Amino acid sequence: MALEGGNRGGGKSSSSNLETALAECTAALNCFLRNQFSESLEMLQPRSRESMYHALIYATILEMQATMTFEHDDLVHAAQMMKEAQDICQRFRRKTTVSSSFSSRQSGDACTEEELHAEVCYAECLLHRAALTFLQDENMVNFIKGGIKVRNSYLIYRELNSFIQPNQLPRSSSRVHLEGGIALGIGAFNLTLSLFPPRILKLLEFAGFSGDKEYGLRQLHQGATTCNMRALLCTMLLLCYYTFLTFILGIGEDDFSEAEALLNPYLSRYPQSAIFLFFAGRIEEIKGNISEAIKKFEEGCSVQQAWKQFHHMCYWELMWCFAYKGMWKMAYFYADLLSKENRWSKAMYVYMKAAFLSMLPPEEPRPFGEDEVELFRQVSSFKQKIAGKSPPTEKFAIRKARRYKTSEYVPLPVPALEMMYMWNGFTVLGKRKELLEGTLETLTQAEKRLQEAPASEYQVDDQCLVLLLKGLVLKHLHNSAEAEACFSAVHGSEKRIRYDHYLVPNALLELSLLCVAQGRNEEAVQLLRRAKNHYKNYSMESRTLFRIHAVLSKLKASQEENGADGASPS
Repeated sequence: MALEGGNRGGGKSSSSNLETALAECTAALNCFLRNQFSESLEMLQPRSRESMYHALIYATILEMQATMTFEHDDLVHAAQMMKEAQDICQRFRRKTTVSSSFSSRQSGDACTEEELHAEVCYAECLLHRAALTFLQDENMVNFIKGGIKVRNSYLIYRELNSFIQPNQLPRSSSRVHLEGGIALGIGAFNLTLSLFPPRILKLLEFAGFSGDKEYGLRQLHQGATTCNMRALLCTMLLLCYYTFLTFILGIGEDDFSEAEALLNPYLSRYPQSAIFLFFAGRIEEIKGNISEAIKKFEEGCSVQQAWKQFHHMCYWELMWCFAYKGMWKMAYFYADLLSKENRWSKAMYVYMKAAFLSMLPPEEPRPFGEDEVELFRQVSSFKQKIAGKSPPTEKFAIRKARRYKTSEYVPLPVPALEMMYMWNGFTVLGKRKELLEGTLETLTQAEKRLQEAPASEYQVDDQCLVLLLKGLVLKHLHNSAEAEACFSAVHGSEKRIRYDHYLVPNALLELSLLCVAQGRNEEAVQLLRRAKNHYKNYSMESRTLFRIHAVLSKLKASQEENGADGASPS
């Protein structure tokens, strides 16, 4: 059997080769964190065709770059490198099936430590390749192949985890890296699966998957806080969870201590790291410290020029930070940069440009002489497909912009604030009273314009949108009775809404959150069940269902903790 890094001529043992590879890859990752991206790849590349760890980390960095550019050639190259990394890992794997390899340990023919490292690297490659398959190809056959890779990866991680638990392996310097790899895989699967709504999870459980959020978080925290090569990946996954997933697919948490405890040691060690400055900015943003967030994102752009892709992540957040402040021209500026430089969703970026311009007074000059009506009309021409489907936010933008196609178009009332809601930005606004008051004034003016406008097919939809957003602002300003009246009015207009059917389940969701805040949990559960079960095929449905699931899960956890009776939140 080949040895890690090659043991030609009876040189180093497999153990010392493994330790050398791990040390070199850790050094390359340190380079990466110091913004020395090219140098990091140059350190890994010479051994990327002989060492499983060099191959895996080299391909992982290329994948990170590709997912930020969304350039087809970058995605293809990253996928090819990950496939080669998987082939290299295969050389070091035991030549029998995973389950039989592990079961044979009872008979004294157990896997070697190197073979176990090969298993965890192989499973990691499968997971990365699945992600790239989903992003890269519209072909449904390849989409299914990606799902098969995910399942195979999951089974390997599960076997590895059950094998390593009895602590059968002797302690060694590379053992902690093996445990870190297993913690990353087990943690990622459990955490991700726990976020799925029950009806999706039932299908996954039928295929052998299951998810336990608390267990997943514990595994990732263990991987992030022990000295192993995957600590960085575990940390980044946790930071993504705490600063993005809980907000976009959840209800937004007010406790940022976990995220800050993970980030601060890295910021102390790598104060100029573009990646960690980005997360520092994101934490300040969701805490409501918008000016401090802007400084962090701008610093993240200034500390390195090698990978402009990192700038794009900062541009996206800067766009929203200025939108929260109502600085529409600055928000437009960053949307414009993204539309010219980034390939994720040009339709979305152009829609946001038009949305921000439409928030300006009619008499105010537009930057670069651009016209929002013309921009709205261009949105559908930039439609694209990822994994055979348009991103939900892009589909939403195209549908909303459609009304501008006619010469007698009816303008959207507050498109920037509507899209802000889709990204759960009102949770951020809710932290700052002065921003809420400015937003309330904008919505009051929009409400007045709608009352004075001629009747149209969009009138009820537009009025209900403004009511939903106004209710959110009033809730955060602690005007609960007025907020409840707004949400109830949207629900009461259900039969008159013609296009924006997403408004009703979201109004019920927001009404349920208002009930939770007032301790009316049983009423909240009934509203959530109605929102979940009575509405189908509306815009951004999956995002709403994720949020409903997050509230129900929180209520269930609270109920179990208090041993309460009453309506079951399931």
